[in-house]
Amino acid sequence: MAAAKKVGGSDEEYNASEIQVLEGLEPVRKRPGMYIGSTGYDGLHHLIKEIADNAIDEAIAGYATSVTVTLLADGGCRVDDNGRGIPVDIHPKTKISTLETVLTVLHAGGKFGGGGYKVSSGLHGVGSSVVNALSTHMIAEVYRDGKIHHVEFDTGKTEKPMEVIGSTEKQGTSITFYPDPTIFKETTTFDYDWVVNYLRHQAYLTKGILATVHDERTGKSDSFYFEGGIKSYVRRLNEGKEILGGTAADIFYVEKQMEDSVVELAVQYNASYAETIRPFANNVLTPDGGMHVVGFRTALNRTINDYARKNGLLKEKEENLTGDDIKEGLAAVILVKLPDPQFEGQTKNKLGNPEVRGYVDKVMSEYFAYYLEEHPDIAKEIVKKGMTAARARKAARAARDNVLRKGAFEGLNLPSKLADCSSRDRTECELFIVEGNSAAGSAKEGRDSKIQAILPLRGKVLNTERAHLDKMFANAEIVSLIKSMGTNIGDAFDINGLRYYKIVFMTDADVDGAHISTLLLTFFFRYMPEVIKAGHVYLAKPPLFGLIKGTGNTRKIEYIYNEEALEQTLAKRIEERKAAGVKINPEDERFKQAGYTAQQRFKGLGEMDASQLWETTMNPKNRTLIRVNIEDAEKADAIFTKLMGNEAELRKNFIQSRAATVDLDDLDF
Repeated sequence: MAAAKKVGGSDEEYNASEIQVLEGLEPVRKRPGMYIGSTGYDGLHHLIKEIADNAIDEAIAGYATSVTVTLLADGGCRVDDNGRGIPVDIHPKTKISTLETVLTVLHAGGKFGGGGYKVSSGLHGVGSSVVNALSTHMIAEVYRDGKIHHVEFDTGKTEKPMEVIGSTEKQGTSITFYPDPTIFKETTTFDYDWVVNYLRHQAYLTKGILATVHDERTGKSDSFYFEGGIKSYVRRLNEGKEILGGTAADIFYVEKQMEDSVVELAVQYNASYAETIRPFANNVLTPDGGMHVVGFRTALNRTINDYARKNGLLKEKEENLTGDDIKEGLAAVILVKLPDPQFEGQTKNKLGNPEVRGYVDKVMSEYFAYYLEEHPDIAKEIVKKGMTAARARKAARAARDNVLRKGAFEGLNLPSKLADCSSRDRTECELFIVEGNSAAGSAKEGRDSKIQAILPLRGKVLNTERAHLDKMFANAEIVSLIKSMGTNIGDAFDINGLRYYKIVFMTDADVDGAHISTLLLTFFFRYMPEVIKAGHVYLAKPPLFGLIKGTGNTRKIEYIYNEEALEQTLAKRIEERKAAGVKINPEDERFKQAGYTAQQRFKGLGEMDASQLWETTMNPKNRTLIRVNIEDAEKADAIFTKLMGNEAELRKNFIQSRAATVDLDDLDF
């Protein structure tokens, strides 16, 4: 028999010795991303979620009434609950305590159908052990049967075996862990706001639970308790918005047992154009939806159309309302609890259980139909809003077909005002959106024309918070922006058409500039959120001040970006000059005391020449760009509603509450 022929590579023998076998928790430390998604900010906070989810599961099962997350002063995190406590008896298979087993063995937990939990957020039984593996140190204490059971670990390995260290009247579990900086190289500092947001959601989703967060680093503390559960959640989603056909209390709500699962739904319409749906499975947010969302949308669409037909609101020859028509102004929370959730991946972004679609469809169809019949005023307003959206959708499609042509990515039908870049490698291309022709002129002259495109906008951008798509397609500035982007919009949106990797808002560093940026952010948040989520939207940071030294050929300028930095720079320079023995005249202006010839304040980008604008704001080597993130979509939604919506009273209150902190020198009169 002929020997196997080598095709390139070395002559080294390939045998059993070349095959690595990772034991215990080694796979987690080798490939942490497989278990927690990333080793950055999100992955770090996923550690808290894995431990806290276990505590929440105790509450869902009816055994716990409180969950507390404490961010420790020494950089660690402690999660406490008053549930049953993790079992501490010897496990029959591992021959060590069950507590140690759960924290050191992958796929060990009470969530595999063995009777520990009927419903849980955990899927693979890897959560607690993964956190242990990715921590330099973990301490677990279980309060059970009147005793305190204590165990400690070092990078996932038992350091101090379980022992009883005292007696107690408490019951529950306490887990303390310290993220490993060799794994989480970006940061090991926990974000208090992230924990607040997470626990607030859990309190909404678990009626009767008290969720608390303490921050020993700052002394901050917050607690959440919502008797109304997801009804309270929907009320929060609609805060500040005009309720359609009723009051804030008019919320559709149903909770129904379906075989071995529970379907819980809360729905209310508002007068806005945006949709807000929060889908959960066993208290786990599924941002990519899944079968529960499919069932909900199918039932919602069918039920509203059936009501409209039955009551003569839709005529025989009129088309049914589409899902896009019906979703305008919708605020809904979908919560399903099931014994064996099939999530896609350990990060649990999408629910795959096919039976859940039927459960949600049946419950929503039956009980929402009752709700519409019992609330005819609300029902008619919902249908009316959907019909208005349908007319706007058809008008928008006609307008879009008129103004947007195929081939935008290849550079066809681009707006005449766009000074495009020459590169066709969109990963290196940047679009600078600037206000006014003056700034645009300097930007065009100073830019790197290979990779930087300039789009000037005239005046204030349309407030898209209060506009349908048809109105947007009638606005020249919005159309120019859509054409330049290459993604299209509405049901034709395709992020793969995006022509630029960076979209940069370059506005004046004043109130008007901030207003224009807010209007642009409103457009992107409401109609192109995918572009923001993908990390393509940035805010330029132009300087506010220039400190000038010398004159003529010796003239140099130092750029300063805010008031605080200016004061720090001047104070530092003055002290340096005093230390060097320079006599300082206290009567002089501070920039002169600091040794500068003059101080310049830039009121707008148009005051900079091309070289200054390039040097300070556009040159990739020197500039500062702030990437826009949607860290909390609900908070962002509330802010846009407050600042850009129809309720003037909300803006008035917002302005009045902050009036005392305004520097009048920053305002233009």
